[in-house]
Amino acid sequence: MATFLLCVIYLTFISLGLPDSLLGSAWPVMHRDFGVPLYFAGLASAAITGSTVISSLFSHRVIQRFGTSRVTLVSVTLTAAGLLGFSFMPSFFWFFFFALPLGLGGGAIDTGLNNFVALHYKARHMNWLHCFWGIGAGLSPVIMSWFISQGDQWRHGYRTISLIQWSIVLVLAATLFLWKPFEIKNPDITEKTETKVKQNIFRIPGVKAALLAFFSYVSLEGIINIWGPTYLVMQKGVGAHTAAQWLSLYFMSLTVGRFISGLVSAFLSNKNLIFLGCLFVALGIILLALPLPQIFSFFAFLLIGFGYAPVFPSMLHETPRRFGMAISQAIMGWQFAVSYIGTSLTPMFTGLVISRVSMNLYPCILALCLTLLVGSTVFIGSLEKQGKLVTGD
Repeated sequence: MATFLLCVIYLTFISLGLPDSLLGSAWPVMHRDFGVPLYFAGLASAAITGSTVISSLFSHRVIQRFGTSRVTLVSVTLTAAGLLGFSFMPSFFWFFFFALPLGLGGGAIDTGLNNFVALHYKARHMNWLHCFWGIGAGLSPVIMSWFISQGDQWRHGYRTISLIQWSIVLVLAATLFLWKPFEIKNPDITEKTETKVKQNIFRIPGVKAALLAFFSYVSLEGIINIWGPTYLVMQKGVGAHTAAQWLSLYFMSLTVGRFISGLVSAFLSNKNLIFLGCLFVALGIILLALPLPQIFSFFAFLLIGFGYAPVFPSMLHETPRRFGMAISQAIMGWQFAVSYIGTSLTPMFTGLVISRVSMNLYPCILALCLTLLVGSTVFIGSLEKQGKLVTGD
């Protein structure tokens, strides 16, 4: 039964990735259809993020009351409904309406499932599960690029992804019984959780640095997702159809990297995997910044995707170890809330900079995000060496 449940969770992680790369793939065409400026992609991302942040911050209370299984089922249903609404919206401003269910669903799935896996499964499963997220994130640009090649039919792309989400809803509804053995409440953990959540978690050593690390990671990831194809089109002279395909291959390299990370996690610690991944990302950013032929930009995207592969799942899996099981769900919610803020604000800021100053600054912004990620991770490591992290329950 536990193995079957793990298969269901793997499938659900595909649904997590499906919506994440749609906007970046479709935006070069969408903004022309709606007659809005290029930088409105940041506003569209922010519309989704607002409700996602709220969902993340309250996720520990909702999950504690209803359980991970029910929250996951309802959340995937909401994302499917939001994507379907996007495919029918008559103008850009409908984004702000359909972003509500998409954001609420995405935030609850992320925080609930990742904490569930961090508590009940080993690091290799966290990497492999996010590998399946990469399958979803890589599949949606492929679908979108095909519909764009058929006459800029981005609406059909959104509609197709929505139908895939609805099929996952049916699977989750049929397998709710598999979760029951894992969702028996522990009174001691519940009491400790309530006590610590009522306290100021920002006073817990390492929490602020962990939040900065997540903010930095998703900021860079968001910049790649939203502005990567546009940068390739406007700065490197790549066609819009090819740029969407390269973004898909970026996610595929992310997927392959997470599969390999799952294998080597038996030999390397989460911290070592994070630093090794950041090294590959740095090499990719350098290739992207240099005035080289187009093919080097393609390899740059592959390097960044492969390097980023172990970083996010490794940071997530470290959460219960760093801060204890009792508080991990609440901190996980804050980590995802801050992550969604980074996903929203940084691409919007990047859009303003590259549209009003210069597209040449795009790699510099990527490098800044990477520097903050490495610096905050080093700081957490120093706290651990000094014995200042509160890891016990």
